Amino acid sequence: MKRLLATAVTVALAVTGSVVSGATATGARADGRAAKPGYPPLTWGTCADTNLQTRKAECALLTVPLDYDKPGSATIQIAVSRIKHTVPEDKYQGVMLVNPGGPGGKGLGLASLGAHVPRSAGAAYDWIGFDPRGVGASKPALSCDHDYAGYRRPEYVPTTAAIEKTWLQRAEGYAKACARSGGALLHHLKTLDTVRDMDSLRMALGALKINFYGFSYGSYLGQVYATRYPSRVGRMVLDGVVNPARVWYDSNLDQDLAFDHNMQVYFAWLAKYDKVYRLGRTGKVVAKRFYAEKAKLATAPAAGVIGPSELTDIFLQAGYYVFGWEDIAQAFNAWVHKRDPQPLKKLYDKDNPQTKDADNGYAVYLGVQCTDVQWPLSWTKWTADNWEMHRRAPFETWANAWYNAPCRTWPAKAGIPVTVSGETVPPILLISETLDAATPFTGALETRKRFPKAVLVEGVGGTTHSGSLFGGECVDNVVADYLATGVLPKRRSGERSDKHCPPVAQPDPTNGDKPAGKRLELRRLIDGR
Repeated sequence: MKRLLATAVTVALAVTGSVVSGATATGARADGRAAKPGYPPLTWGTCADTNLQTRKAECALLTVPLDYDKPGSATIQIAVSRIKHTVPEDKYQGVMLVNPGGPGGKGLGLASLGAHVPRSAGAAYDWIGFDPRGVGASKPALSCDHDYAGYRRPEYVPTTAAIEKTWLQRAEGYAKACARSGGALLHHLKTLDTVRDMDSLRMALGALKINFYGFSYGSYLGQVYATRYPSRVGRMVLDGVVNPARVWYDSNLDQDLAFDHNMQVYFAWLAKYDKVYRLGRTGKVVAKRFYAEKAKLATAPAAGVIGPSELTDIFLQAGYYVFGWEDIAQAFNAWVHKRDPQPLKKLYDKDNPQTKDADNGYAVYLGVQCTDVQWPLSWTKWTADNWEMHRRAPFETWANAWYNAPCRTWPAKAGIPVTVSGETVPPILLISETLDAATPFTGALETRKRFPKAVLVEGVGGTTHSGSLFGGECVDNVVADYLATGVLPKRRSGERSDKHCPPVAQPDPTNGDKPAGKRLELRRLIDGR
């Protein structure tokens, strides 16, 4: 069996230099006091990434135990980046760790997130990006089969025994591929492992507390960190809030219903601009056209490669964000009216690149979700639950099921999720749009209930997932005020949001409305592109 851990040879928590070594940093202070001695500071050097170089970031590698219960055995390395504060030292507010979600998302580039906070409120922090264990520039990086997301996959909906058998074999084959390539790392990819890495990073930075900005799955990292280390939490922004009561099998079923609803919203938007896209004058007509074209692709794929599964994946992005709605509409219009497949293919290739790097994110996604908690072993339960959900929400249910199906035979022992509780955690900021499909709004309400000092800002009626710092003044100014002063809107009584804001606005193609360059840059950063 190939082992990816052969290069990990040190036996204790230590810190090494980056690819190009630089000056040794002094211990950062999160609250004005010197950190406890005994943890060597990170040795910072030049980042390999040119975008980080442009922003004058520094990079380093943090060596941590593979297994925290056996700190004297094998180690791995976490890639870390930093963009330092620019305010005078007496205005410095400490380190701000950032995570883009996933799980499996690369985070080095997010050291630049501070520049997107309004009114220069991010300037008082050292912004710390990191690639979680197994991801990106961290060592080792897990990859199993970069051809798995390739073209000509079966239709997601298993309407025949042959389709079901093929997908089961594919899912089981991917799990076996990960067993061959992942080795011991597969047993140490749980959320709690990364949370402990975050605390190791806190100590290496010389900070008594951390501040944290987490998107999507990153919100769950924040919840678990705050549960385990409540006295080490400074300010925390969780955007796109995971429901801690539903990890992870149940949360995926919740997503199915929410994505189906958001696709109806998107179809209605297409109908609103029928004069532009000519796809139907009502949402129902547009939906009917989508499913009709999807059926045709089963026997005659566009460009020979875009079949019904690929079309579902292309449209799924519209369920996540309003960004890109026009691109999908234009590509579908080109196919429906001109039979030009290239715009669809271009969108699919952009979001599903067949590379080792892309497979790395998927492999670690499974490595975390499959071992945080035991997934059902019985395929009978999977089929019963997913057929029942499919009847209510046909758009994404089976696509989501097959995406996660390797968890049924994942070659690593599952654990027990941390019981999230924030009774003693200081005030934190939660952000969610009402119709967020990836992390449904019920998760934000559940987290608010568990953190009695938390405040929830709602983008009312919006469908965008993790959309803070994208130019919505109402939401972004709350973030800025909180990071600058610690002040939050007043918490209201009852199980509801505490402040209402407009959502990220739907585009208007008749006005040539396109996301500004800075917003697109931020979206790429969060997506790890």
